[in-house]
Amino acid sequence: MANRTAPFARFEWIIAWRYLRARRAEGGVSVMTWISLIGITLAVAALIITLAVRTGFRGEFVDTILGANAHVTVYSRVVIDAAGNPSRAIADYDDWAARIAAVEGVTRAAPLIKGQVMANRGDTNAGVEVFGLRYQDLLTIPRIAEPEAFTGDISAYERGIAIGSGVARDLGVGVGDKIRIISPNGVKTAFGTTPRVNAYEVVYIFTAGRWDIDRTRVYLPFDEAQSFFNKEGSADEIEVMLDDPEHVEARLGPILSAAGPNAAVWTWRDSSGAFLRALDMEDNVMFIILSVLVLIASMNIISGLIMLVKNKGRDIGILRTMGLTEGSVLRIFFLCGSLTGLVGTAAGVVVGCLFAIYIDPIFALVDAISGGGVWDPSVRGIYRLPAKLELGDVLSAVALSLTLSFLVTIFPARRAARMNPVEALRYE
Repeated sequence: MANRTAPFARFEWIIAWRYLRARRAEGGVSVMTWISLIGITLAVAALIITLAVRTGFRGEFVDTILGANAHVTVYSRVVIDAAGNPSRAIADYDDWAARIAAVEGVTRAAPLIKGQVMANRGDTNAGVEVFGLRYQDLLTIPRIAEPEAFTGDISAYERGIAIGSGVARDLGVGVGDKIRIISPNGVKTAFGTTPRVNAYEVVYIFTAGRWDIDRTRVYLPFDEAQSFFNKEGSADEIEVMLDDPEHVEARLGPILSAAGPNAAVWTWRDSSGAFLRALDMEDNVMFIILSVLVLIASMNIISGLIMLVKNKGRDIGILRTMGLTEGSVLRIFFLCGSLTGLVGTAAGVVVGCLFAIYIDPIFALVDAISGGGVWDPSVRGIYRLPAKLELGDVLSAVALSLTLSFLVTIFPARRAARMNPVEALRYE
């Protein structure tokens, strides 16, 4: 039995490399190779950049939610008070908080007063949401106690008010200035309820990293909030923080049992779940669309290889008459196509990763060239376009590109292998 050539022998690599370096005079094969290479590079880079932005945007969005809001909100079911009015007030809020804090996985449970009011300074007004919290509880909110940027002293919180940077910008105030808080539900008199207006010194200005939070959030000491909203001796809800908020559902049963039969809960997933589901759907659609883009780029390999097979018909006939097997011919042209896909994929990974790593200066350049306003935080909710490279995302892009590149190479390679050497040399 004749000795068979080992698969992907050295001479097969040499021949494939010579074909890839074919001159334009030999049929323009090198031009098609470059077109295929550039197409795959751009497609893979676009896929990696999109996946990185998707991961970064979702991570930033979730981080700002979990870093500045309660993971679980516990509130009372509606009860009828002594005056016959429906109420959700929690009278024994410290007992509720203590019982909930004892639940495994709960890192903090704090009573909270919440209300929407008008903030005023001079002729400028802004609608804000007041959160009444104790100082030690405020320190446990990561995006407030350790924000992206701040001015003032959070330790002075008990003698003033803490506001978001967007509120400060709208009102034109800084640390040390005073703002007025106006509530329509104020002092009750014989002639009805008059608005309540209190002035507070701004002692702390924070940037939580989320536009809607910085634009509306105001923190007031808990006792002062009780007095301002006429809620002495009660709290609106219990704000709960968990050690693993991603698996909040597992903690809801114990938290409800600890709070008591009149308690109900609302989680961060309930408030933002629709947006997260929309993000997931958009992620899947974008991956499919960009996968089609990679496929289109890979199809260029077929055009290049078909041209190569046509131009190298004489060579194939000579090699076959010299004893080269069909398998060797198939492997030679498979190497021509797969090497293009491999190099294009590697270049795409480099370009995509570099773009994701340096996305901030790149986006700043685009913003400067366009005159600004490319990224509107009032629409996006966050101040910048985030990108986070994950090994799994990069590997999925590489696997997709290489798989498609190898698959589309098989057809023209099989066509070359099955070429009849007699027909190839008939007109030579």
